[in-house]
This record gives sequence, structure tokens and C-alpha cells, in this order.
Amino acid sequence: MPNRFTDTLFQLVRSLEKAEKRHFKLYIKRSSGNEDLKIVELFDALDKLEEYDEAVLLKRLKSIKKPQLSNVKVHLYKQLLASLRLLKSTDSIDLQLNEQFDYAHILYKKGLFSQSLKILDKAKETAKANHKVNFLLQAIALEKRIETLHITRTMQNRAEQLSAEINEVNHRIDTLARLSNLAMLLYSWFIKNGHARNEKDEEGVKEYLKEHLPVNAWDHEAGFYEKLYLYQSYSWYAFIRQDFLMYYRYAQKWVDIFDEKPLMIRVETGHYIKGLHTLLNAHFDLRNYEKFDHTLRKFEKFAETDRVRLHDNFRTQAFVYINSAKINQHSMLGTFKEGLKLVPHLLEKLKEYELFIDEHRIMVFNYKIASMYFGSGDFATSIDYLQEIINDNTEVRSDLQSYSRLMHLMAHYELGNFELMEYLTKSVYRFMSKKENLTVVEEEMFKFLRKSFHISRTKLQQEMELFLQKIKALEKNRFETRAFAYLDIISWVEGKVYRKSMSEILQEKYKESKKRIYKS
Repeated sequence: MPNRFTDTLFQLVRSLEKAEKRHFKLYIKRSSGNEDLKIVELFDALDKLEEYDEAVLLKRLKSIKKPQLSNVKVHLYKQLLASLRLLKSTDSIDLQLNEQFDYAHILYKKGLFSQSLKILDKAKETAKANHKVNFLLQAIALEKRIETLHITRTMQNRAEQLSAEINEVNHRIDTLARLSNLAMLLYSWFIKNGHARNEKDEEGVKEYLKEHLPVNAWDHEAGFYEKLYLYQSYSWYAFIRQDFLMYYRYAQKWVDIFDEKPLMIRVETGHYIKGLHTLLNAHFDLRNYEKFDHTLRKFEKFAETDRVRLHDNFRTQAFVYINSAKINQHSMLGTFKEGLKLVPHLLEKLKEYELFIDEHRIMVFNYKIASMYFGSGDFATSIDYLQEIINDNTEVRSDLQSYSRLMHLMAHYELGNFELMEYLTKSVYRFMSKKENLTVVEEEMFKFLRKSFHISRTKLQQEMELFLQKIKALEKNRFETRAFAYLDIISWVEGKVYRKSMSEILQEKYKESKKRIYKS
């Protein structure tokens, strides 16, 4: 049975751009042989397939029989990677440094020790300029091997210099490993669980940070990568705890270190893009309307550079994060209907980039699109997108799974599907309770919904006003605002109380914020 993207070779071929395909053909021609002719035939056949189906593939291959296919696929995979390495070497500091190390190693094997050491010296300077500490370790190790086994220099204290150098590098690598692990694990915690649900979650995260933070993490002489991973760690830590002001401060520091060292934007483009995305999220959470717009424009301008446009991963990253930010901006401003104009192009691009986008990101987009339809009053279409999340058995983002069900419940309420409401209310309550995602806000929401089934319209309005008072009182409580971070329940209820659309309520809040800024 055909499976679109399960074959690794097919994935690689489908990811290639025209220039990369052309370069591969030229690369193969320079070293052509009988086996190479077979891999070109296999390459052309795979390139024409819309989905991987081995039976169809074998029918299109004239010179390759089924017993040969596995070996030819392995050979093609290796040759494609070799071609890409040659093409992309000038685009990556890591590839350049590894290439220089390979040359130094070859010269060492040839017995040309002085030449090998000269290349290593130049490579080390490049590595230091680009903060590539891990490369220094292998370069110094080769230097030590050459100096230990062969008399190559008359410089005094060479052994002491290399020993001190490698001790310093090892110390930095240990700190970097600890900080990068901490950043990765805190981010992983969020992807799995979302925001801290209660004091127990928060204490657990606090203890984890305290236990894994290196003693010298705040060293004033820390290098670029130490600062990068430290700021990332504190960004995720603050975000999990919903300390959005702290989240903003460290997201800004994350972007600032790149602005202070512009060279590193090219070296670590992925981290810079992620930093801009994180900063946009912080502005969104704090409703920093003006700063959000400024950062988004900065991000869009950067996305137009060749560094992003000509790189598969960066182009995809930028597309995902910029479009996520645009939807967030429409949510802040209450311009839901205008925001829905983004959806057709967004869905088209998601289809185009499906090879590169993970299920978590698709889930987030489905939730954001559902929110846009909900805010615009198209509750039926909102339900369609929410069903995509609800029917997915993924283990990631239990928080998003919970709030998708809650928005789904609210959409049915808006549609007047009261025959479903009682069953859905019990089902969603059980699910959120099981996932430990119930806060006082949700508890009050369920109480209101249960009452609303059995009271008159007049009393319903009174209950609505009472419900609004209760949740407004919880707006400043950090553990309760978890609900507001996913679903603007307050604006929804205000719309009901003041007989306005959710869009109108949000637009009024934006205008009010502009007045406050003007007065100050």
C-alpha cells in the first residue's frame, strides 16, 4: 500500500530543489560508471512519483530488478548526500570546519605534519571567531597527536599550551552541554504538558532548574552559546510558569545577543528565527501591540533575505512562525474575518511543507484556525478544525487537547445544540479532570453551562453577568490565567453580557490600550 513519506530516500529526493537536482546530475556525470547510471535511473523514477509505491517504482525501472533495488537505493542515498555536502559547504561554518579538519587529517596521514598543523591553526581561528567550541576539541586532539608522536616545532612550552587549551575547552563544553540539555528538556516539558497546571507543577519545574543549572551559568565571561542556552532555559522556565514579563525579558535577551553579534545570525540562523518567534509570543501574551508589530515587521524583513529564502529548513521555520504570529495579531486586534483570508494560502503551504512540519505544529495551526473561525462567528467550521485535534490520539500537548474540547463545547453552545450539551459537558469535564487541566475558571465555566440548560433567558443574562464577575476576579491569578492564554473566555462572556460580538470587544480593548499609551 503506498505511503507518502515513509521511505527515507524518497523523502530526500522530494526535498530537493531544482538547483540541487541539477547539481546532483552534474556531480554524477563527473564520476559516471555502470552503477551510477542505475542510480540516475532510480533518481529520475523517484522524482516523478507523487507518493512512494515500490510496485509502481519497479515497473518504471528497466535496468534494476527487485533484488538489486535495496543496494542501489543505499548507493543513491550516499551519492545524494555527497552531492549536497559539496554544494552546501560554503553555506555552513560547520561543514567548512569539518572539511578543514578532514584536510588536516589527510595531510597528517601523508606525513606532512607542518602542513596539517597550519590548516588546524587556521581552522581553530575560524572556530573561535564563530564560537564553535566543540570543533576546537577535535582540532586540539589532532594537534596533540601530532605533537606527541612527531617532533614538529621548536616552540617552548607547547605541551603546556595545548594542555591548558584543552582544559579550558573541556570546561566550556561541559557548561554548554548542561545548559543546552536544560533548555531542551524544559522545552520538551512544555511540548508534552503545556503551562504549569498548579503549584505542584511549578515547584517541580523550579526544582528541576535549580538542580540542573550549572554553578557558573551566570559567569560574566560566558561565551555566545552559554548565554544563548541560558536565555532559552529561562524563557521556557518563565513560559511554563506563565510569568510572561520574565518570559519577555529573556526572549528579548535571546534576540539581543544576535543583534550584538550579527555574524552569529548567519552561523545560528535557526536559533535566531526561534528567538524572534519566542519574542513575538511574549509580546502576544503581554498584549504589547506596538512591539509585536515592530518585531513581526523585523521578522518578515529577515525572512526575505537569501539566507532564509534559499534554505529549506529556515524558509519553512520562518513561514510557520510568521503565519502563526499573523494569526495571533488578528486574535489580539479582534480582526478575525480579515485574518481568515490567510487560511487558504496557509493550508496550501502546509501541504507543500508537510514533509518538514511536525504533528505538534499542525495541531497548533488547527487550534489557531479554529479560534479564528470561532471569533468570526463561524462556529460550524471552527468545530471541523477542532475535530482534527480531538480525533488525534497524539500524546503531545495535553493542554491543547483539553482546550480544543472546551472550545468545541462552546461552539456547540453558540449553535444552540443543547441536545448535545449535557453529554459533551460531562465528557469534556471528565477529560480535563483526568488530564489535571481544570482550574477555577474552567470549574466556573462548567457550572455556568450546566445551569444554562434549565433557566429562562432573563435569568441566563443574570447568570452570565455573575459568571463574568467571577472570572474577571481571577484575571490576575497566575494559575488561573492559564485558561485565558488558550481561550479568551473573558472577551467571549463580555460579548454576551454587553450584547456585542467577540470581535467588537477585542477591538475596543485595542483602542483603549492605544489611548492609555497616548496619555502616558
